Amino acid sequence: MKIAVLGYGTVGAGVVDVLTMNKGSITKRIGTEIDVKYVLDLRDFPGTIVENIVTHDIEDILNDPEVEIVVETMGGLKPAYEFTKRALSADKNVCTSNKELVAEHGVELCQIAAEHNVNYMFEASCGGGIPIIRALNTSLRQDEILEISGILNGTTNYIMTSMYDNGETFKEALKEAQEKGYAELHPEADLEGHDAQRKIAILSSLAYGHHLDYKKVPTEGIDQIRIQDIQYAKAMNMKIKLLATSQVAEEGTWAMVSPRLVDDQNILYHVDGVMNAVFVKGNALGDAMFYGSGAGSLPTASAVCADVLDCAQHPHETLKTDITAEPLAQMPTDQVKNTFFVRCSGGESQAKQVFGITDTMHVIDGEFGFWTPEMTEKDFTKKAAQVDGIIKFIRRG
Repeated sequence: MKIAVLGYGTVGAGVVDVLTMNKGSITKRIGTEIDVKYVLDLRDFPGTIVENIVTHDIEDILNDPEVEIVVETMGGLKPAYEFTKRALSADKNVCTSNKELVAEHGVELCQIAAEHNVNYMFEASCGGGIPIIRALNTSLRQDEILEISGILNGTTNYIMTSMYDNGETFKEALKEAQEKGYAELHPEADLEGHDAQRKIAILSSLAYGHHLDYKKVPTEGIDQIRIQDIQYAKAMNMKIKLLATSQVAEEGTWAMVSPRLVDDQNILYHVDGVMNAVFVKGNALGDAMFYGSGAGSLPTASAVCADVLDCAQHPHETLKTDITAEPLAQMPTDQVKNTFFVRCSGGESQAKQVFGITDTMHVIDGEFGFWTPEMTEKDFTKKAAQVDGIIKFIRRG
């Protein structure tokens, strides 16, 4: 079976490497030999294993009937959206790692795939090499999913870990992450939480069988976390993690991305560095966690290749995914209940009276911190407006 790879960057090169180094075992397992016939890129790669199969023209791929699977690892929306749409319309399966494209146009692209009796598959779009999408589509089909919560971004997790373990400032930890290749030159999508926002929207759409528009997921990043917040976390034997969460509650379904304080009884407390993890609660299974490398050439490529193998075994059969156009009904964000840790620079007696608390903690000179009772986001905002000197608040995970 012939395939084409769009984009020979980190993930695209990893896909070619995985299919090359594991060619014998792959052929034995699926009964079909997979050959990369084209690599589409603006560049040439002389002296590499792809030097003789590089093309600069998408038409070479779209017009070649031998190519049955297209791997899209270009990233972004342009020209990935156009190329994907045309490939599916040309009766070619498409496998991608592009979470931005899946979050923005996944419903439409899945519909086009079904109309043409092919597949649009995106295992690598969430959690890198962690096989979470395949689990939701197969192993967990019998359950009603009640909650998904995860560390879905390796960049932010690495920064939080460095600040906690090494006492680094946010800027120092970010610089180190960039030097090691864990953070991009312009990492705003990671730091502001938008990468995790897209991923939790995709996972929630699959888990709950209704489409969650990522733009409707309230999102906060880690860009405002400072070393003082880490000091409080350490004093409480807790860590700060950027968590992407969706949950089915009695009041309705909600989703959110935000930094959260987790204690050592929370399984996500132990997920450090660039590792990712997804916690899933099912009504029959109970609790389960999927853990692994959330980024990198070969781990992400491994997930892409898993999709390629599925397509190779089902070349003219659309594999079921529960991503639909029907929107997911969400409860108002201001009705979501959380417990909040609050840092204040003054007004201790006022804070105790407004929030009905008795205990405060003093970790940094000139300020104090306290936990609120569980309350809705709306009630917290109302009460916080009555207290002078609030510096920061972080939700509990």
